[in-house]
Amino acid sequence: MSDVDLSELIADLPAQMVVTDPDILAGYRQDRAQDPDAGTPLALIRPTTTAEVQTAVRWCAANKVPLITRGAGTSLSGGSTAVDGAVMISTEKMREFTIDTATRTAVVQPGLLNAEVKAAAAANGLWYPPDPSSFEICSIGGNVATNAGGLCCVKYGMTTDYVLGLQVVLADGRVIRLGGKQLKDSAGLSLVKLFVGSEGLLGIVTEVTLRLLPPQASACTVVGTFASVREASEAVLAITARIRPAMLEFMDGVSINAVEDMLRMGLDREAGALLVAQSDAPGPAGVAEVAIIREAFESNGAADVFDTDDPAEGEAFTAARRAAIPAVEKLGSLLLEDVGVPLPALPDLVDGVAAIAAGNRVMISVIAHAGDGNTHPLIVFDPDDADEHDRAQRAFGQVMDLAISLGGTITGEHGVGRLKKGWLPDQLGPDVMELTATIKHALDPEGLLNPGVLL
Repeated sequence: MSDVDLSELIADLPAQMVVTDPDILAGYRQDRAQDPDAGTPLALIRPTTTAEVQTAVRWCAANKVPLITRGAGTSLSGGSTAVDGAVMISTEKMREFTIDTATRTAVVQPGLLNAEVKAAAAANGLWYPPDPSSFEICSIGGNVATNAGGLCCVKYGMTTDYVLGLQVVLADGRVIRLGGKQLKDSAGLSLVKLFVGSEGLLGIVTEVTLRLLPPQASACTVVGTFASVREASEAVLAITARIRPAMLEFMDGVSINAVEDMLRMGLDREAGALLVAQSDAPGPAGVAEVAIIREAFESNGAADVFDTDDPAEGEAFTAARRAAIPAVEKLGSLLLEDVGVPLPALPDLVDGVAAIAAGNRVMISVIAHAGDGNTHPLIVFDPDDADEHDRAQRAFGQVMDLAISLGGTITGEHGVGRLKKGWLPDQLGPDVMELTATIKHALDPEGLLNPGVLL
């Protein structure tokens, strides 16, 4: 592809928008997954409008050049890894937004960060709930591409639950608008839902209409420390059998110590596990939920239980959970898992991951959005030790096999990307894989959009 003539594309877009500088392109080869097989893009385009995206897509379609869409580059599954000879479209400069308080909606371009949408909503007395741990650095476009979740999705749902409408550039350059500001819409097939979580395979999202809520009520936080991860996971089941908490997060001993090394906030270094739960139910209902959470912690062996209605204290523990991945990352290179199981299988998943770690002689730290069964086993390894790297890769696959065997999924919120696609057929089966490929072919017959992802 190195001999492809870019002159027409350069002429059709604003000056300096098509970038071919090798030093700049190098910064766009990999996302946070650090896929070692990343290629080198033919060119980088950073559009600001749907029309500019449309121009780039039409040129790629006419010249049969593959096209990768990239948001903030925070993908943990290799969803925006570059491919040799492909054009990379980064939506980082697509940052316009409007807030409509009458309809409680936000219309945003995909380059806006999740934190910026939250701040804009809050400035207008509203709330955007989806909150990935990386909310300060991940983009709305990436959230839509992977159907991102977060800490509060146990009660408030995933990104898909807040996407009311989309503007999408299809593989042939057509622009379509799906949905809108209306809360109910049963006209035609549910195509908005089809594009949310499609990882850039079906089109390029250039505008998102998001549902906003009234501000979240002040939450009470309950923290419990446990001697073992099994006890903590049993406590999770005891809570979710009775209530739907606003948050229910899990950290194991490795992540507790890593976070304590980084934040120095007085966490119990001897604990085998830590649970952070929240209730935002008002008045007596909130008091009752806190009592249920405390009871579940204590009856399942919690060594120490602490609750507070002080927002600053509660946020400190939330921040500790959000810091877990970067903290564990200081221990070595990571292979980040994103497996989820039905809640009753959570204890077996946690025990199974421990067995996989022991069997492969690798460190696996487990953190989790425990309230909805979505875990993040973090496989730590030395990249300079070839044998340890191989054992880590083996453990990576075994964790996904375990999740599938327990009736779960290889990804709860990060996407399949390029790193997990080898296990997708085992989860979905041949008929669903065939249907997926049929939909992909119908919308992108030349297979130009994000090749190598998912299929």
